[in-house]
Amino acid sequence: MFDLNHCVVYVMIVMLIAIFILFRYNRIYLKRERLNNATLNEQNSRLALVLRTGRLRVWKYVLATRHYYFLSEEGSQEQEYNPVEFSQFFDRDDFEVLRSAIYNICEGKEKITTITLLSNAKDGDYRRHYEISLSVSEHDEHGRVLSVIGIQHDVTEEHRRIEYVNQLLMRYHTVFNTSLVDMIYYDHEGVLKDINERACQAFGVKDRDFVLNNRFLLKNNPIFSDVEIPDLETTRTSAIVDFSRYEDPLYHLDKFGLHGKMYYESTINPIRTPEGELDGVFMTGRNITEMVESFHRQQAGAEHLRKATESIRQYVQNINYALQVSDIRLLNYYPKSATLELSNNINVTQLRFSQLRCIRLASPRFRRTVSSMLIRMDHLVRSNIDATIELELYDKQRRKIWMMFNLVPIMDSEGRVERYFGMCRDITDLVETEQRLAVETQKAQETERLKQAFLTNMSYEIRTPLNNVVGFAGLLNVDHDKEDEASFIEQIKLGTNTMLQLVNDVLYLSQLDANMVEYTKTDVEFTKLFVSRCQMGWSNLPSDVKIIMENPYESLVVHIDEEHVGYVIQKICQLSSMYVDHGRISARYEYRRGELIINIEDTGEGVDPDTVAHIFGRFVRDKQERLIGTGVDLPIVQMLVQQMGGSIEFDSKIGHGASVWISIPCEAKVIDRGRADIFSNMSENNLL
Repeated sequence: MFDLNHCVVYVMIVMLIAIFILFRYNRIYLKRERLNNATLNEQNSRLALVLRTGRLRVWKYVLATRHYYFLSEEGSQEQEYNPVEFSQFFDRDDFEVLRSAIYNICEGKEKITTITLLSNAKDGDYRRHYEISLSVSEHDEHGRVLSVIGIQHDVTEEHRRIEYVNQLLMRYHTVFNTSLVDMIYYDHEGVLKDINERACQAFGVKDRDFVLNNRFLLKNNPIFSDVEIPDLETTRTSAIVDFSRYEDPLYHLDKFGLHGKMYYESTINPIRTPEGELDGVFMTGRNITEMVESFHRQQAGAEHLRKATESIRQYVQNINYALQVSDIRLLNYYPKSATLELSNNINVTQLRFSQLRCIRLASPRFRRTVSSMLIRMDHLVRSNIDATIELELYDKQRRKIWMMFNLVPIMDSEGRVERYFGMCRDITDLVETEQRLAVETQKAQETERLKQAFLTNMSYEIRTPLNNVVGFAGLLNVDHDKEDEASFIEQIKLGTNTMLQLVNDVLYLSQLDANMVEYTKTDVEFTKLFVSRCQMGWSNLPSDVKIIMENPYESLVVHIDEEHVGYVIQKICQLSSMYVDHGRISARYEYRRGELIINIEDTGEGVDPDTVAHIFGRFVRDKQERLIGTGVDLPIVQMLVQQMGGSIEFDSKIGHGASVWISIPCEAKVIDRGRADIFSNMSENNLL
């Protein structure tokens, strides 16, 4: 019979045995893991020590991502770079070599390879040398390469040492193993003991035995006279010796025929005993005078060639620049192909035109001229072709372009016309200047005519009061009534005053024409100036005329020329009073936006339109042949206002009076708009 209790006991025993075995295995595994970790840490420490002491870096290239990973000393990935970023560490061409080597390993062409690369140093940095060993790092289950490991060794110092050693070997090989080197040996006292033939030629020694037997010293040689023997060390020298400075008999230059300058380079090597005592001095060197002078000649020749080349280049550049800035173009017309070439550069053709295009570019009135030019060149005429043509083209100022063409025939070796060469020049400005000159000439002629008319009018206007004075003065010399003398004298005074006023105005006008009038601006209380000048201008006004002066300011201080502005106001008021026998005259002013605006109006007889058009002319008369004032009052007022930077306008109709508007730019210092005052001579209190 099956015993369940025994079965349970057996199962529990088996389970306890299994648990004991698992526990024992776990302890063994943990112990092995600790041993492995200790071994791995020791290996990592050794690897880190090797990497640090050997200037090594390890990186890995992963084929799947095509990225590069620098590995830390513990073997972990330190930093990731894409191909572009990684290429920045190396020379561009050398990086291509690295990529090719990695490709060969990935393709299985090579298992291990070593290459040398240069770093991609910044400006001024020394380019470092790296020796990189490449090998397979990982495979997949099919044997395909998954990653490549690179061990990068910095061998810069080794390369530097190799380069330095190579340079030393080359230098010493050149100095000591060539037959072109001078060799001289002195003993420890500086006495010449030996000299080779090359050195004899260099120092002008004709008898070698003579210098050896006469105890020539080191200080007797001008090149080595400053060398101190006791403290001598290996020295390389380059000397420029001017023998004319060594006139002392100590140097024996007269015996060697040395003169002029010598360029000499040498190496001075002290020879010492094992105890360090000086045993002798061995010198090697060579006379490089001919080489230096040849170099100087080469430099001079190169400089001369450079200057000549630069001169030619500058000449061509100047021609091209002159063509560009002067609006001149070079022309070549080829009769065989019937084409015209245009250029603003000696070496480059800018545009090509057919005959039809040339004709269409000209203005209609010049197309026949262009056609005639082309026909003459097609017939190979030997004379020059000259023409000035207006084109159907516009410049930046929207003016039609004028071009002046000058072409000369160019002959071939057989004396036949091969082509026509010449220039075309933009003379738009010149044509415009000539047109303006014609206009200005016409204006000058008109000005001269006006001047003559002015002189004629002035002569007439002066003669009229002068004749009046002479006439009445003559009446005093003939029989006359005593009662008439007062009238004669009054007429004489009137004529002289009129003539004096006219002369003063003409002289003042000439000063204005010559810009000789000086303007002095000051701060002026314009409210008072305006009232006083208006009243002075209206002093002779008939009593039947109503006067209205509008003064909208309590105070208005402006920066103006008080004298000339006051003169303008007074003169306009005076002229307006001449044409008003009854009715009204008003005057007002306003300061707006930096301008002083003055308006004077009257309700007099007015001026006809024809006279208004020339109202500011000199000695202008109305239809009744009456002068406007003295004839030069309004011209003087206009020129004063304009020279002060302002403007004046005159408007009038027959029977409706006249209106004058004056605008003068100025700066207001004080503006106080009190109540508007209106002065009127018709008011009892003179204040409305």
